[in-house]
Amino acid sequence: MIISEVTRDEYPEIVEVWEASVRATHNFLTESDIQFFKPLILNEFLEAVNLRCVKSDDGRILGFLGVAQNNIEMLFLDPQNRGEGIGRILVHYAIEQMGVQKVDVNEQNPDAVGFYKHMGFEVTSRSPLDSMGKPFPILHMALPD
Repeated sequence: MIISEVTRDEYPEIVEVWEASVRATHNFLTESDIQFFKPLILNEFLEAVNLRCVKSDDGRILGFLGVAQNNIEMLFLDPQNRGEGIGRILVHYAIEQMGVQKVDVNEQNPDAVGFYKHMGFEVTSRSPLDSMGKPFPILHMALPD
């Protein structure tokens, strides 16, 4: 699989992958939560991170990763392609090529917590609210020294 940089022209497709992924994995979010975050993803959050993606042979985005300050800020996969190693490939790339050492994970997403533990991250602390002040507890995880 080839990892490539994401261009602005690809942001609408990135948001489609984000939404499909969130609907498949973030059962704790309401429809209004998703609609609250969707324009923020498109208009603010994507610009704030260094984006990489994995594409299919026909150019469709299968998953993407956003990194800022050695922290994985976002990792979302097309639900149809979960379990194919795309997340593992993106995280390895982020660690080896982008200097990632940390990730923040929704505590209410046990699959993601388990995935990052499997990738070698350990919980270092917990916040009861997310970065927007919403009541979605965040686990702060880091790779051991």
